Amino acid sequence: MSDLIQAAAPKPTHRVRGVDHAAFPTFDPGATVRFYRDVLKFPVVHSICAAGWGPERHPDFIHFFFDIGNGDRMAFFYYFGWQPAGDPTAPGDAWARLPHDTPDFFRNSRHIALHVADEEDLLEYRRRLDESDWPVEMQVMHETIESIYTHDPNGYMLEITRQLRPVTPQEDLDAELTIQALCDVTAGQSPSMDKLLTRKAELIVERAAAWEAGRPGTRETLRESV
Repeated sequence: MSDLIQAAAPKPTHRVRGVDHAAFPTFDPGATVRFYRDVLKFPVVHSICAAGWGPERHPDFIHFFFDIGNGDRMAFFYYFGWQPAGDPTAPGDAWARLPHDTPDFFRNSRHIALHVADEEDLLEYRRRLDESDWPVEMQVMHETIESIYTHDPNGYMLEITRQLRPVTPQEDLDAELTIQALCDVTAGQSPSMDKLLTRKAELIVERAAAWEAGRPGTRETLRESV
């Protein structure tokens, strides 16, 4: 009987389950990976190669995620061929020094994403937002999540997201190769998405040769060998 009562109980008004990810742009992905993956030991758990995505003049970009514990993630965007004026890594508020004509895609790369349990909860938040002064601006089906986006009264982008399916171990391995390729190509001149994909293919061939030679195909071996 208690199970029936619990099942019939209405969902709480507050349905957010915490932070899915906090996202920022990176100007030096190699140093970013060394800091979070190698120094802090946050594993790379997902990456998205976005070529030709978005509105006109939107550059190709890589969106990659680190596992920071308890199901939370920290994410970064690297935009090929775009760099803000000045030194964004200098102490102080680099964002305050961004030019007025800084593209929206770059400003919106710094955002927080909140996690909800299912489609019902996501649509409930869409309803609440659409009935408010801050309606949903985008609803996007990503590779593993579905998200809605708006800007809060301060101009900060807010994302609310639900998981479509679990990320597989194979996708974790793909992310590790992608981010290693990103670090390699951004260490040279004129990095691009094409160069990243070429370097990633080379890494795949190298790993396949190693596996065929009889080396264990574990994530730890892969991380050490790259």
